[in-house]
Amino acid sequence: MSKIEELAERVERLLLRHEEVKRTNTLLEQQLAAVVQERDSLRSRLNAARSRLDALLERLPDDKSMPATSDSGDSAR
Repeated sequence: MSKIEELAERVERLLLRHEEVKRTNTLLEQQLAAVVQERDSLRSRLNAARSRLDALLERLPDDKSMPATSDSGDSAR
């Protein structure tokens, strides 16, 4: 086989490989976009849950305002 034919085959293989890599890259970009969207959604849900927890914590009475209660004796068992 001549050098030119070998070079032509090699170029063809490289072109095919390049197309495969481009397709793989496109798929990976799509997957990344989906994961980024899911991450952003989870962050938003986390922040909303944090806000709800903060609001609930603010509604709890302070320790100072709670009356002192005696043990009912349950710990003496």
